[in-house]
Amino acid sequence: MTGTLRRVAIIGGVRIPFCRSNTLYADLSNLDMMSAALNGLVDKYKLKGVHIDEVVGGAVMTHSKDFNLTREAVLSTKLATSTPGITLSQACGTSLQAAMGSAAKIATGAIDCAIAVGSDTTSDAPIVFSKKFSQRLVKLGTQKTALDKLKVFKGVTPAELAPQPPSVNEPRTGLSMGQHCELMAQQWHIPRAEQDAFALESHKKGVQAYAEGWMDDLIVPCAGVYRDNNLREDMNLEKMATLKNAFEKGPQGTLSAANSTPLTDGAAAVLLASEDWAAKHGLPVLAYMTYSQHWANNFVGGDGLLMAPTIAVSKMLDRAGLKLQDFDFYEIHEAFAAQVLATLRAWEDPEYCKTQLGKDTPLGSIDRAKLNVKGSSLAFGHPFAATGARIIANLSKLLSVHGGKGLISVCTAGGMGVAAILESAKAAEMSKAA
Repeated sequence: MTGTLRRVAIIGGVRIPFCRSNTLYADLSNLDMMSAALNGLVDKYKLKGVHIDEVVGGAVMTHSKDFNLTREAVLSTKLATSTPGITLSQACGTSLQAAMGSAAKIATGAIDCAIAVGSDTTSDAPIVFSKKFSQRLVKLGTQKTALDKLKVFKGVTPAELAPQPPSVNEPRTGLSMGQHCELMAQQWHIPRAEQDAFALESHKKGVQAYAEGWMDDLIVPCAGVYRDNNLREDMNLEKMATLKNAFEKGPQGTLSAANSTPLTDGAAAVLLASEDWAAKHGLPVLAYMTYSQHWANNFVGGDGLLMAPTIAVSKMLDRAGLKLQDFDFYEIHEAFAAQVLATLRAWEDPEYCKTQLGKDTPLGSIDRAKLNVKGSSLAFGHPFAATGARIIANLSKLLSVHGGKGLISVCTAGGMGVAAILESAKAAEMSKAA
């Protein structure tokens, strides 16, 4: 360990194109996609045969055979086989949380370099049998004779054979994330038209990012795919208005397929290091990770499933001595248009900031022109565990080009929020001097 904290450099990241589930990546597994993203990072930064101190990440939708998905992915790459892999999951915050943990180790000198990675697919979702039939299968493996094995299946009913697909509902409430967000939209009075307009803007920004070549060094092809297939150039408010409500079918419903992220397959990875390690390997630094925070709320008690980032950001700003307005870019994960809009309203609301954040005054408004300037999850899609790494890579590039500070906010299932602050080299020097 070092006696003083070191700056944590973000070298950059890549991702494979994100695709709607059960489309172009229907035959790929999390291991396939994570390996593709890691190999893309290896090629981009010439890491073939290089030892990385740790690769940390994971997936939300996993099979039991993927007990250490990340290590298996490392072994499928051109990295040195001495590179360890650690698998973790914090729902949609997985790869951001992975980066945060590795950043702390780099800062203290425990390691010199790391890769944060995330992959997710619902095209290859684990399907299991009922508990009763599963117990029969376990018992089957303990039987010696053919007759004893046959007896295991005595009394089997068709109901036992019915597959049990993974649920996207919250175990504590029985409601899906979309249903929870619908409640948030109603609580914060966010109409359908406002959500549609926000989603359309995300698609426009995403289309422009591709058109100007912004995505060229952020995306590596996979399985013959070169571009996100959720992105819509022909999207317009008139078409969006014709879609039915997705979660609340009654007149109160506001969320639709157009203003919500689709189930998505994809993977992303980002490289972090100490400044000395980066210099030794001839790699330029795009940005620095300076602060991070995660928090949870009482969503079961009505706090709002996707509102925890409002608290995480507030706590982080207090530690950093910054105001919400002190940023040049804001990357707020767009799980749903309503989620982002509810977050912005909450930061502006005196009562919410007093009761939930313990603030005498609201955090206030942000400049919307600085929000998700290259598009975000509504446009590109949201492979749960991959989104954090996608955002880190994109924001780091923005800061390397334009300078300044950037704020990341990611909501997750389970009523949690994950947040981080990235700074350009100049901004980090100024913060250090202050």
